Amino acid sequence: MVGAVGTLAVATFPAANMAAAQEALSAAVGKPLQQAQTALAAHNYAKAMDAVSQADAVPKKSAYEEYTVDQMRAAVAAQSGDVAAATAAYDKLIASSRTPKDAKNQMLLAEASMAYTAKDYPHAVTASERYLKMAGSNSSVETILIQSYYLQKDYANAARVQQGVIDAEIKAGKAPAESQLQLLAACQTALKDQSAETHTYVLLAKYYPKPDYWAQLLHGLIVNPKVPGSLQLDVYRIRLAAGTLTATGDFMDMTELAMQAGMPQLALNLMNQGYTSGALGKDAGAAREARLKAMIVKSVEDKKASAAADEAAAAKAPSGGALVTAGYNEVTFGNVDKGLDLIRQGLAKGVLDPEGGKLHLGLAQMDGGRTADAIATLKTVGGTNGAADIAQMWILKLTPVKH
Repeated sequence: MVGAVGTLAVATFPAANMAAAQEALSAAVGKPLQQAQTALAAHNYAKAMDAVSQADAVPKKSAYEEYTVDQMRAAVAAQSGDVAAATAAYDKLIASSRTPKDAKNQMLLAEASMAYTAKDYPHAVTASERYLKMAGSNSSVETILIQSYYLQKDYANAARVQQGVIDAEIKAGKAPAESQLQLLAACQTALKDQSAETHTYVLLAKYYPKPDYWAQLLHGLIVNPKVPGSLQLDVYRIRLAAGTLTATGDFMDMTELAMQAGMPQLALNLMNQGYTSGALGKDAGAAREARLKAMIVKSVEDKKASAAADEAAAAKAPSGGALVTAGYNEVTFGNVDKGLDLIRQGLAKGVLDPEGGKLHLGLAQMDGGRTADAIATLKTVGGTNGAADIAQMWILKLTPVKH
């Protein structure tokens, strides 16, 4: 769904104050222009344009007379809806040094609006871009520009402009309009830019926390090919936190991933949530699940017994991945300060995925009850492999924003 462009008042520029203007106009030009203005006021556009053409046909007109004829032609064409004639007249007026800057901007705004209404989207793009370059930001013109790109299926440019508008609004402390975010997501879907689309749904879920946005957000994360295997456990965990992970098989897969990561206490904690929710311990798989839980309980005891040796070996390792795992285990064992210190040492030493490492530090802080610290850390997670999106989702869960 994309937002609609509101109706804009079409700027018209008649030869205002004709009595005064007559002093600088010859009778041959001034009389038909006076007739054109009278006909325009009566909405007799054909008669008004005929009178303008009569004035334009006068030979050897002064520069002022040429300019005044163009003004009246623009007024008649704009009010009658003749986009081509109005545009041609506006362009001549915009090029003239006689036209004040503000009036030029109004003419460009009128051009863009008229072209959009007439479905002349290439011209609407040109006029909108000229306006924004000359006059600066204008929400109505930006909407016309974005929609004109979008309706031509130029999704890359539509997304580029819309992203810029959204970024500026967020920087100013404003919530982007829901329709803006929807349009941006639609462009990213068309461009098959999964990472960018996921980020946009993070913003939709943040400012407009509807179930559909969370479902789309999580689906985008699940199918994103850029998310590495090392973050799959984190995908399961945010799904669990969002309430969309309910299948027995998913709980089993999540538990096994935690075991493969060398974190048995985390695996046990996750499995226990499966039992609490009713996803585990029932039906034909109950016996197998019980055996797995018993094995994990034993692994937890073994890991606690070997913790000191594991940490000493991790300290001697060339990279910091093992220290991060050892630290996370300490956090899950209840030794929060010690565990977080080990994780930081591991990150300082260097890990294969630094952004994933920061994500795991934030999750460890969360699991250790340090919510404010967790949010601060999660806000620093970047990259394009899904770690930043997972971090943003956790921030949403930890600090829900009401709109």
